[in-house]
Amino acid sequence: MREIVLINITGEDRPGLTAAIMGALSQSEVNILDIGQAVIHDTLSFGILVEIPAGSQSADVLKNVLFTGYKLDQQVRFTPVAEQDYHSWVAGQGKSRYIVTLLTRKVSAEQLQRVSAITAKYNLNIDHIDRLSGRMPLDMPADQGKGCIEFSVRGEPGDVDALRAEFLSVAQELNVDIAFQRDSVYRRNRRLAVFDMDSTLIEHEVIDELAIAAGVGEQVAAITERAMQGELDFKASFRERLALLEGLSEDVLEEIAQSLRLTEGAEVLFAELKRLGYKTAILSGGFTYFARHLQDKLGIDYVYANELEIVDGKLTGRAIDPIVDAQRKADLLQELATREGLRLEQTIAVGDGANDLPMLGLAGLGVAFRAKPLVKKSARQAISTLGLDGILYLLGYRDRDGQDQ
Repeated sequence: MREIVLINITGEDRPGLTAAIMGALSQSEVNILDIGQAVIHDTLSFGILVEIPAGSQSADVLKNVLFTGYKLDQQVRFTPVAEQDYHSWVAGQGKSRYIVTLLTRKVSAEQLQRVSAITAKYNLNIDHIDRLSGRMPLDMPADQGKGCIEFSVRGEPGDVDALRAEFLSVAQELNVDIAFQRDSVYRRNRRLAVFDMDSTLIEHEVIDELAIAAGVGEQVAAITERAMQGELDFKASFRERLALLEGLSEDVLEEIAQSLRLTEGAEVLFAELKRLGYKTAILSGGFTYFARHLQDKLGIDYVYANELEIVDGKLTGRAIDPIVDAQRKADLLQELATREGLRLEQTIAVGDGANDLPMLGLAGLGVAFRAKPLVKKSARQAISTLGLDGILYLLGYRDRDGQDQ
């Protein structure tokens, strides 16, 4: 009668250990049903699920493994598995799979407890837990750390909206980000990333900077804030703000362009996206003049923004149509995906304002970045704790992958 046995091996990791254990098993006609290995701080945890066919002497097989483990200073444990339990396990492989990603400045036990408790509450079983971020020095300043833990879970969560709401609540309480997405073939095979510019790629709302130079800063900033919160129609508010800039010298544009600060992680993100073969684009309700400046700096492929009308070296207070509003952003995302021969599932969209929500909802991965509360609540994914390069973690990217040149 055949037997199914789970073999667990733990101890100090060392080269050749896997080969030695497999050598012991290969002395009999043993089939490998499942295998997994993890190493944490040079300590190995190695699991092998084996089928020992009828006619083979299971005692001899397991004795060989035990003796090999002893020689390598490893602890070995055997657990018999009933065939019925094995068949139930196999039947579960058709269940939906999801990825839960925890992003934080410093990983704590409480964060992991809260995340894992929610997954359990919604009948999701954790299959794997991986650290995507690099090893963190003990004396790393609290505001400079970068931690990411990825949970691979399996099951049917039922009320996905309620699950997301609980993750968002915990994220706000603990000052972390928690992303929840279906684990599909597209997650690691996206090829187009589009970005809002103001308060996303840069730490400014450029129209506010222009307004300050024109002496109407407070008036424009108030309108900008209400528009980004979704309280005002974007196109109407845009024209209202722009009209206040009439007469401003175009010489001011270059001064402001040179003073713009990139958002944390922007350069790392674009360098890696380019290395991975992504096409990138700015889809902005801001201005082409500044978007071109960023295009040169970050190596961005496409730019779509609003063109300022300038006559005799001064701003007229008008923009040249078409205005890039919320619907225009979504349409441009669709057009770029079609041009590049991609499905929308292969696209990423990142933005912070209410006028970004249509494109965030259309993209395969829509990320509200350091967004307004309404946008953060409405978007499927949100990042507020880390910089823009935190988006790479949502693709399953590990920090050490950046070292592969």
